[in-house]
Amino acid sequence: MNRAFLPAAGAAFVKSLLLATFAVSGLVSAAEHAPAPVKADAAKGATLYDSGDAARGLPACASCHGAAGNSTIAANPKLAAQFEAYTHKQLIDFTTPNRVNPVMTSFAKMLSDDEKKNIAAYLSTQAPKAGAAKNKDTVLLGKNIYRGGIPGTGVAACASCHGANGNGIPAQFPRLSGQHQDYTINQLQAFKSGARKNSVQMTTLAKRMSDDEMKAVADYIAGLK
Repeated sequence: MNRAFLPAAGAAFVKSLLLATFAVSGLVSAAEHAPAPVKADAAKGATLYDSGDAARGLPACASCHGAAGNSTIAANPKLAAQFEAYTHKQLIDFTTPNRVNPVMTSFAKMLSDDEKKNIAAYLSTQAPKAGAAKNKDTVLLGKNIYRGGIPGTGVAACASCHGANGNGIPAQFPRLSGQHQDYTINQLQAFKSGARKNSVQMTTLAKRMSDDEMKAVADYIAGLK
C-alpha cells in the first residue's frame, strides 16, 4: 500500500511544482511587458491650476490657492513647494470619507488621477513665499512644542517628522514652513474632532493638545523658513 502511494504522491508534488513554476514565470513575463508608469506632466498641471476647465465647471485652483500655490487667503493652504506625492495623496483622500471638504471633495472628484498627478507635479516646483509669526507672547511656547513636543501629554516634537525648519520628509510628512496660522489650526482641530481621518499619527497627537497649544505651534510654523 505504501509502495503504491509514494510514487503517486511524488507525481502530484512534481505536478504542483511545475504549475507553481509556470505561474511565477507568467507573473514575471507580465511584469516585464507591463507599460511603464506615465510621468506626471507639470505643464498640463500648470494650465489646469491657472485656468481650470470651464467645460466641466472646474474653476482654477489659483482662485483659492493663489498664483503658483502661494495662497493669500488664511483659510486656504499654501501649496507651493509641497511634495508631489503628498499633494497627490490629499487629492485622492478628498474623494474618500477620510477627508471630506464641501469644496475640495467636489473638485477632486472631477479630476482624473493623471490630472491630480499633474497638478501635484506643478505645485512641487513652485517657489514658496515666506510667512511670519504674529503673536510674540506665544512664540516661545510654539517653539518648544514644535522642537520638543509636550512631554506631559505625550505629544511628540513636530520637528521629528516635519523637520527642524518645517521642510518635511518627501512622500511621508508634508512641508509646513510658512503655512497660514488659520489653516494649520483648522487642520489640527479637524484631526482632533475626527472630521479629518487620513493620518492616525496626527489624530492621536491632536487629541492631546489644547486650543492654546495648537494656536501657539501654528503661529510658530508660520514663521519657519
